[in-house]
Amino acid sequence: MLWPLLSLVIVIAAWYLFEGFWDRQLFSAAQGRVCVNLSADEANAWLREHPETQVLDVRSVGEFSGGALPRALNVSIGDAAFDSKVGALDKTKPVLVYCAGGFRSRKAVAKLKELGFKNIQHIHRGYMSWKPDAQHDQDMSASRRNQ
Repeated sequence: MLWPLLSLVIVIAAWYLFEGFWDRQLFSAAQGRVCVNLSADEANAWLREHPETQVLDVRSVGEFSGGALPRALNVSIGDAAFDSKVGALDKTKPVLVYCAGGFRSRKAVAKLKELGFKNIQHIHRGYMSWKPDAQHDQDMSASRRNQ
């Protein structure tokens, strides 16, 4: 019983070391560019403070249809036309990218950097960590009712 538990601990530790190394490389930005790894709460605040942000969901269409962030555009990282579809976005405006848990969106961050995006925001643990801002949602619902 000890070996399976020890093996699990080793695998988890190895993943966190790998992820930390990958993040240090991925979220470094060139001069004049921004590339940030945000918690879900930080991303929620970012969207409130920067309404011009383009929200990019890189999950599959099936995952996207099960729920998504407000104003999200769905372009699956597995789409053969990913580069051309994402390349049509405004590279000078911020883009917030996410997937379900953070792995695919990290791959998308690398692509966005290659394509020349200037301001990339990433949700660290993806859609699974997202908790909508309840107060903001109530305010939005109230404003829709008042229209």
